[in-house]
Amino acid sequence: MVRSGATTIRRTYSSNSMRVQKISVGPKSFTKIKMLGKGDVGKVYLVRHKETGKLYAMKVLAKAEMIKRNKIKRVLAEQEILATANFPFIVTLYHTFQSDERLYFCMDYCIGGEFFRVLQSRPGKCLPEEDAKFYAAEVTCALEYLHLSGFIYRDLKPENILLHETGHIMLTDFDLSKQSDPPGSPTVMKNSTFFYSLPSVDTRSCTAGLRTNSFVGTEEYIAPEVIKGVGHSSAVDWWTLGILIFEMLYGSTPFKGSNRNATFRNILKSDIVFLGPPTHQVISASCRALVRRLLAKSDKKRLGSRAGAADVKQNPWFKNITWALLRNRTPPILPLADPQKQQLLQFALTYEPDSTSLDIERENLWTTDPNRKGVDPFEKFESMTILHDCDEDFGVYVQKENSSDSRWTEGDSTAVEHD
Repeated sequence: MVRSGATTIRRTYSSNSMRVQKISVGPKSFTKIKMLGKGDVGKVYLVRHKETGKLYAMKVLAKAEMIKRNKIKRVLAEQEILATANFPFIVTLYHTFQSDERLYFCMDYCIGGEFFRVLQSRPGKCLPEEDAKFYAAEVTCALEYLHLSGFIYRDLKPENILLHETGHIMLTDFDLSKQSDPPGSPTVMKNSTFFYSLPSVDTRSCTAGLRTNSFVGTEEYIAPEVIKGVGHSSAVDWWTLGILIFEMLYGSTPFKGSNRNATFRNILKSDIVFLGPPTHQVISASCRALVRRLLAKSDKKRLGSRAGAADVKQNPWFKNITWALLRNRTPPILPLADPQKQQLLQFALTYEPDSTSLDIERENLWTTDPNRKGVDPFEKFESMTILHDCDEDFGVYVQKENSSDSRWTEGDSTAVEHD
């Protein structure tokens, strides 16, 4: 564990290649290039570190808005996931810090952008089945990692998947994630096909004690048990994987209705329908079988309910996936093969603004309440720099900013959520 004052960030087995130290940057350390997107409590900017020239995505959250929308616990959970995660398919965090008005997350810049926009740009807004399988496999690995770490993701959708410059995916936006406290221990399973694959790990056991009644998610991706309010577990992530695979193949989600109530009614009652030529591609029987099992209305009968990711990875549809070498495969879509992406990258690396500072502190994101007093609700937000892939033997240090003069800051999120 990493401790700092009253704050604790739980470290995972992946952290042996990470070093955490006192924060080494601030808003003036970066050149702001452009805004990448915005949510209800914050914005994301493309920035360049002045000293190294490296590009980052900087998420800037308005404290006042987070307090108003009761999202403080969500940002603390997101920081814990990002600060302890060290995995190829999870977006990498490099710096977090805060000012009186804002919280800052400095993360990987994924030039490929949102996977949602990638899908929208493809013919028919969909992918060939083998391409969809590749991305589904990488998402499965990311969910497996989160479950092993004791977290349920709860907001899988194309908007929360980014394409790195290498073409591989990175999950982002963890403010709806829920942590099992304490996390369970993974169980190694013996495979019946020993010579075909390595022993599997039961990830469901890592979150077996977690069942929550929060109404969270994105409308077309919400699982039946969430709508019913009967409590949900890590099985919701396998439901959303099924929706994602369907959307990658057909360009739309399977239960979308004319309005929200109609969508929810379809999720609860309607069977999944697979269309074919002439309007859609032919989908293999093994793929259709996998999606049906992932979209089982009962979370107890759903694929993944027995042993989590191990169930999914052993499904026949993934038979030609070599999981250990997935990161070494050439992805179907390479962002830097796009001339427009190349131009954007060149622009970002050479852009020189009139003002040399990030200037976010002077931007009018949201109005601050000047009458706020009392205990700082963001006291547990860690200000730190995370160094990755360090080979030397080192201790781990986290030093909080001196917050005696700080007051409050700002925030970001999307999707349906009612706690």
